Amino acid sequence: MKFAVLVFPGSNCDIDCFKAVEDTIGQDVDYVWHTATDLSGYDAILVPGGFSYGDYLRCGAMASFAPVMNEVVKAAEQGKFILGICNGFQILTEANLLPGALIRNTGLKFRCQQQLLEVVNNGTAFTNQYSQGEIIDIPIAHGEGNYYCDDATLAELKANNQIVFRYAGDTNPNGSVENIAGISNKKGNVVGMMPHPERAVDQILGSEDGKRMFTSILNAWREQHGAAINS
Repeated sequence: MKFAVLVFPGSNCDIDCFKAVEDTIGQDVDYVWHTATDLSGYDAILVPGGFSYGDYLRCGAMASFAPVMNEVVKAAEQGKFILGICNGFQILTEANLLPGALIRNTGLKFRCQQQLLEVVNNGTAFTNQYSQGEIIDIPIAHGEGNYYCDDATLAELKANNQIVFRYAGDTNPNGSVENIAGISNKKGNVVGMMPHPERAVDQILGSEDGKRMFTSILNAWREQHGAAINS
């Protein structure tokens, strides 16, 4: 399996994503610059966190027009696995690969902390190694992570089981509608989330609960290709 980690001017979690793939599942992984015009050689695409293009205009807005995003749209249509983390989630909403928008946190403060999440949908390519309803510990670090959508979109997300993660219990660090921390597209091959699983792949980092997101992707790919995860 081969992963692409996209790099925009201002990305700062690209190395974390690269090392998470390398260290947790040992698969091939490349950095891919935002000017790339061909992603056909990759099975999974990671859109990392950071401040793409300085977050000027609106978080993720400028990055959504980068040449590589045309290829990300094609990859999504082909059913390839795409994970957007933090600023990557913002980019995916701006590119209309995911519904809704990320706006300023309530309280207008940057939040950087360990955060408990509930796994709402463990049937995606990114969550199949978790239990339904499991509570996991994944850090957050964002100023504009307040997920918003209108009532019609929210009803559609619920009807299609597109809510993948919620902030657990009574904790809602940014004001997101219905505590939403991550969603998928209707097909389930594109997921965006504000928390950072790539920063939770070893207990020395405070949690290793993010590790199973990467093993989930590998498992899903191997199932598609008729190979067991332990082969």
